[in-house]
Amino acid sequence: MVSHVGFEDLGILAPLLAERGIAVGHVDAPRDSLAEVDTTSPDLLIVLGGPIGVYEADIYPFLSHEIAMVGERLARGLPTLGICLGAQLMAAALGARVYPSGFKEIGWKPLTLSDAGRKSCLAPLAEENLSVLHWHGDTFDLPDGATHLASSDLCENQAFLFGANALGLQFHLETSAEALESWFVGHAVEIGGAGLSLTELREDSRRLAGDCNAAGKACFTAWLDGLEADPV
Repeated sequence: MVSHVGFEDLGILAPLLAERGIAVGHVDAPRDSLAEVDTTSPDLLIVLGGPIGVYEADIYPFLSHEIAMVGERLARGLPTLGICLGAQLMAAALGARVYPSGFKEIGWKPLTLSDAGRKSCLAPLAEENLSVLHWHGDTFDLPDGATHLASSDLCENQAFLFGANALGLQFHLETSAEALESWFVGHAVEIGGAGLSLTELREDSRRLAGDCNAAGKACFTAWLDGLEADPV
């Protein structure tokens, strides 16, 4: 996996990978040399979130290497999962525009699945009254050749598939209410700047995260089960 901040981790994905006997290696994007990372040997690459923009490579030079790394995997059809910033990096690697949305979409809200989304691994998210965690200020155009899976009331492109093995999720299914306590500290400035109530955000997380995690487990399980063993 590739991470950008310590408190945004695999969450519920970790035990799902362990159940399949998948050993997890860790690359810390800001600190490790991405230019030296073997981009094609891992059976699966998971790129996690972080509070920076894909378009900020001038001040975070590792982003250029990361986009190239992701792009090589996508070109080869290798299993790749991007979450939040990870999905934005996938979009950029596929030539799509990634840009500030002009607002912060932070908190728990439902998704609207496309027809393709309802037939995809994200089908469990169509459950009535289910909310997922949104935490971003950027958005992206749908990459050419990608299949649109989901939107929210504020953001049209929330999830996409590219080929048989690449899934980009703008939102978070992986994080538990307990783990979010670290987010509340790490993103304290962002929460305050967006004028959000931490008390309400914590209460919503305790009330809604469990159902989201259950649906997320079903989604990730379906996606992992459906990966092509030998992509071309």
